Amino acid sequence: MPHSDKELLNSAKKLMLTEANEILRSAENLDVEIVKAAREIYACQGRVVVAGLGKSGHIGRKISATLASLGTPSFFLHAAEASHGDLGMVRREDIGLFISNSGASAEIVSLLPNFSRIGAKMIAITGSLTSPLAQHADIVLNAHVETEGDPLQLAPMSSTTLELVIGDALAAIVTILRGIKREDFAMFHPGGALGRKLLTKVRDLMGSGINLPVVKEGVTVKDALFVITGKGYGTTCIVDEAGNLTGIFTDGDLRRLMEKSGNDAFNTRIEDAMTKTPKTISPDALAAEAVRVIEQNQVSVLIAVEDNKPVGIIHIHELLKAGIA
Repeated sequence: MPHSDKELLNSAKKLMLTEANEILRSAENLDVEIVKAAREIYACQGRVVVAGLGKSGHIGRKISATLASLGTPSFFLHAAEASHGDLGMVRREDIGLFISNSGASAEIVSLLPNFSRIGAKMIAITGSLTSPLAQHADIVLNAHVETEGDPLQLAPMSSTTLELVIGDALAAIVTILRGIKREDFAMFHPGGALGRKLLTKVRDLMGSGINLPVVKEGVTVKDALFVITGKGYGTTCIVDEAGNLTGIFTDGDLRRLMEKSGNDAFNTRIEDAMTKTPKTISPDALAAEAVRVIEQNQVSVLIAVEDNKPVGIIHIHELLKAGIA
């Protein structure tokens, strides 16, 4: 008999709630062992060698990648390949992080004496505290689940989810111990959209020098329009005799002025028509911060200032083109 959409939707919700409850239960029972494990990893002079097999192996790859992305040297060791030469990558100063729900997989268990002989410490994430893995490890993180959530109760679901969450929690503690900042994180992610957001600064994208539209107080709106159209930003900065920023004049200001004054608008002094509180940003601010300020204030440009003097201008279009917005 075909299953209804409602029945299938309820099955999906049940599975997700089952896994969520296993995580909550584990969080409530979490003890200081995870802190001990994090401190060992923080003090490690080598690499974190993450080992696993099957579904736990896939989880191990992600945990290893997470550690590496947060500044902890790590690589994944396939449990089956290890005994065929890959153990040569392991050194005494390394730490082995073994992931196995049963803690009794032959390929995992066979690695334990080798790590002991090498002298590398061992941390286990396992669902069985009485398993060979748990008995041999220096530190054991309990990943026991009451139910997998799988309709057949055969495929690892809750257990692998919990292994991943414990690995993430471990990585988070190590990050805190290392004092990793956003700037440090950017060093490990120089490519792609994430790298652009974390590394690109306003000064990398802003128009400056001869490309900066700027006029002095005292000129007319007509004079300012030549600068606006010539620079292509739809706006110009206004400065006083000392070069300090006093305002901004945009095409929006021009429309409003013409509605009010008609053709006389062109003869208006720029300081009488400008917006006196322009939105500004430091040229050393992240471009992603410029996006936030632009969206928050519903403007299209920001003026980059140093010592109250305009040094650049950045438009939302430049941020979009750079893949920041």
